[in-house]
Amino acid sequence: MKIEKNGSNTLIQTMINQGIEYIFGIPGAKIDQLFNDLKNYPDANKPKLIVARHEQNAAFMASGIGRLTGKPGVVLVTSVPGVSNLATGLITATSEGDPVIALGGQVPRNDISRLTHQSIPSRELLSEATKSSYEVEMADNISEVFISAYITATSPKAGASFISIPQDVLAAPVEKEAIKRFDLPDENAEATTASLNKVIEKIKNAKFPVILAGMRSSEQRVTDALHHLLSRFSIPVVETFQAAGILSHQYEHHYFGRVGLFRNQMGDTVLKQSDLVITIGYDPVEYEARNWNASGQREIINIDTVDPEITNEYQPSLIIKTDLANTINKLARLLPQGLKIKETSNQIIQKLRYQFDYEEPDFKFKNPDLLNPLQIIEALQEFADDSNIVTVDVGSHYIWMARYFRSYQPRQLLFSNGMQTLGVALPWAISAAILNPDKKIISVSGDGGFLFSAQELETAVRLQSNIIHLIWEDNAYDMVKFQEEIKYNQSSGVEFGPVDYVKYAQAFGAEGMRVNSQQELSEALRAADKIQGPVIIVIPVDYSANTQLKTSLIENTTN
Repeated sequence: MKIEKNGSNTLIQTMINQGIEYIFGIPGAKIDQLFNDLKNYPDANKPKLIVARHEQNAAFMASGIGRLTGKPGVVLVTSVPGVSNLATGLITATSEGDPVIALGGQVPRNDISRLTHQSIPSRELLSEATKSSYEVEMADNISEVFISAYITATSPKAGASFISIPQDVLAAPVEKEAIKRFDLPDENAEATTASLNKVIEKIKNAKFPVILAGMRSSEQRVTDALHHLLSRFSIPVVETFQAAGILSHQYEHHYFGRVGLFRNQMGDTVLKQSDLVITIGYDPVEYEARNWNASGQREIINIDTVDPEITNEYQPSLIIKTDLANTINKLARLLPQGLKIKETSNQIIQKLRYQFDYEEPDFKFKNPDLLNPLQIIEALQEFADDSNIVTVDVGSHYIWMARYFRSYQPRQLLFSNGMQTLGVALPWAISAAILNPDKKIISVSGDGGFLFSAQELETAVRLQSNIIHLIWEDNAYDMVKFQEEIKYNQSSGVEFGPVDYVKYAQAFGAEGMRVNSQQELSEALRAADKIQGPVIIVIPVDYSANTQLKTSLIENTTN
């Protein structure tokens, strides 16, 4: 079959050359030629098209690919409102460091500046939601523009790139060849020995050094390097939500909780005991320094691939901008044999360790007929193993999961903490299931967040995605509700009506279950594990102790 050499086919060949495997999208008149040419393209390596049910969710699916693989996920939509529906998904990806390339249809070039049907400045609209926003002006440049978007999306800090493609560009003839595979240069730089010796001197002089591991520490090679460092030097590690799982079972004794919301977690206590915080791949969008260094007096070493954002509360005494994995491995090699934290600090660590591992939180749950969050997490923790990727939506359940659910592999417990975007869990789970068809993916949402992207249950059924989705049901936007109650002694605008989610699941062709006890939940998880395709498990939840999440569950200091 002869391939017409036009803008559309050149773009497809460019994506093939770059190893793009999946495209998530919704068609429309301004972009339908690309959909049609993709269907007819004879190369078996062409990207697989996955039709979504909403553009925002398609963007979430693309960002799920980006987060899990480190390579850009691609989303393809038509002109307005297809393009405008991308905004939330793209700004979430950009904030949280997930590489995405968004392709949006546009009116023909001679209509762009006219007040004609569906003509809006798409490039300008999405420029604030992305790292870069392009508009293809000539079909001969379409391959170059895609490569530029690819480089921008994957370069630190990773994020989203948008390409506006006028309708007539897709059909226009192209003379130039599609750009061949372009591999980004290997990140092999490492910090100088002199700068790392400065780090070692600061560690030697510190009374209580702590590592704060952020989102960019969750790349597997960086996690491996961190394990190498911990094998040489025992130091407490605090994770951000997006760094969840960077410590394996072998190094679990270094784990002192996660930080990402409210100043009363175990991780906060450890950071506030510290006189030296070594941040690795930390991004302030995850948990601002004012939450753990309000006085601005704590010494900080910043090790990252990007320049830090300097604030009154975040003024590192040493900044090392370099490849994380190579630098941490080199630091581990340079550490003197037998280096240990001072004994007085070790006693504090052991006390905190005991509190963290053995002292049960005294939550006051009021309804014994409903499952409480800790019971749900206990059942889920017993069911899940290291092979299960767990995606978590935003809501009260997300706070409980972030604090109490353990994970031992990087990028297998996924949170939206930069933007705290509702609706991400199910689309992310679909992406995870595409990449891991032989594994069970666990997705967790509240009943509020679920309906932000619940139409993608049809997509999951169509793909036969092996997803177990848990809905924590309370008929309210409870994360807002309990914070309103703390601030105003009342809540407002947070309640909504009930939905029969079991029937909802069945209407889409999925399995639906409802449980009313911890034993029933455990049994439902085991049953769902044997079912091919998506399963919804509805869990009425007792959130009566949520206000305690905002109070000092553990000792809290002012700085």
